[in-house]
Amino acid sequence: MQREKFSSRLGFILISAGCAIGLGNVWRFPYITGKYGGGAFVLLYLFFLLLLGIPVMTVELSVGRASKRSAAMSFDVLEPKGTKWHWFKWVAIAGNYLLMMFYTTIAGWMIYYFFLMLSNSFAGLSTEGVTQVFAGVTASPAITVGCMIGVVVFSFGICALGLENGVERIVKVMMVLLFLLMIVLAVNSVLLPGAMEGIGFYLKPNFDNMVQSGVQNTVFAAMGQAFFTLSIGMGSIAIFGSYIDKDRRLLGEAVTISGLDTIIAILSGIVIFPACFAFGIEPDAGPSLIFITLPNVFNHMTFGNIWGALFFLFMSFAALSTVIGVFQNIISFATDLMDISVKKVCAINAVLMSVLSLPCALGFNLLSGIAPMGEGTTILDLEDFLVSNNILPLGALVYVLFAVSKYGWGFDNFLTEANTGEGLKFPEKSEFYLKWVLPFIVLAVFFGGYLIK
Repeated sequence: MQREKFSSRLGFILISAGCAIGLGNVWRFPYITGKYGGGAFVLLYLFFLLLLGIPVMTVELSVGRASKRSAAMSFDVLEPKGTKWHWFKWVAIAGNYLLMMFYTTIAGWMIYYFFLMLSNSFAGLSTEGVTQVFAGVTASPAITVGCMIGVVVFSFGICALGLENGVERIVKVMMVLLFLLMIVLAVNSVLLPGAMEGIGFYLKPNFDNMVQSGVQNTVFAAMGQAFFTLSIGMGSIAIFGSYIDKDRRLLGEAVTISGLDTIIAILSGIVIFPACFAFGIEPDAGPSLIFITLPNVFNHMTFGNIWGALFFLFMSFAALSTVIGVFQNIISFATDLMDISVKKVCAINAVLMSVLSLPCALGFNLLSGIAPMGEGTTILDLEDFLVSNNILPLGALVYVLFAVSKYGWGFDNFLTEANTGEGLKFPEKSEFYLKWVLPFIVLAVFFGGYLIK
């Protein structure tokens, strides 16, 4: 079976960025930026993006492009004979499925909230009323399961159309609209009365906050955000490298993708903080920010339901672009391992993913009595912890060691692949850093995920 390719570099960049740009850009980055020192934290985050995120992404893209396979077969193709790097395929496959087992539920909430906002369902509600709406959504098995299945069927339906005609064509439109929506929302927030106070809190360097939160905690938070924001470590980015030609060097592509991801993360804060400060509402993190705090903010705005609908449309595009990108990876696992058509893989996986996602969707209602990580936790928390705190950092460590070890692919092979084509060149003198520094930074992210909650 001939491997599909992206029709353009723009398609590759936007889809890779779409996979990386996710909910963490919006419900985590702005909050921890304000908490850990504003502009000072942003600088620290950018430092670790250069030091950690971009090199690991370059490695993943290189493994994907050199092998022309997904993580299901890339190590088999590139590893020295007799080595066992290919065992990692099962971890990568499990990680992609596990990520989607909870991400599809959250994506379903986003789409549901878009329609709630569009129909002006929050008009006149108090803070308690808005909170009760979210509680009602999560408490309803029909809503959580129905929206989750809708996301799964829609996303696999796009993947079934093929890489170029489905995934690339649809996600490119989503990403362009996503950027336009963010710019419109950011301009609206900045023009609100009192907005500049929020901008100052968000982006002005605040070393007092950094010291108050703990310098060590701040470093771990910046390191973790620079790592987790890019979805690196389980082949979700490598797959897109397998669909491109060798006309561009991969460091430049990694920088571009990371740059787009960072722009969205920073713009998210410019949407959120000025609006919260303008109306005297305390910003939060996580689901509370998206589904309770921001609907309260929109309730205070003129034409708030329209601005709210645009925000949740943006969030839906951010979530769906990630879902479609990871689903494409899941499809490639099957087509790389078996002689099976894309449409058949999509049909089988649509059913399988709907079933696998049920525990998370029901974890807020019928299975709410299950608290796998202690009182107040849900099945979603466990699944997120397994992926974010374990599979992603340990998977990134495997990719880095594979690329530099003489018992793996080897640094010379990695460097040749990364530097094939035109564009930004990966430093030839980086071998020591990749071998003896980067793995320990990745391990710090892993242990930091256990230490910093």
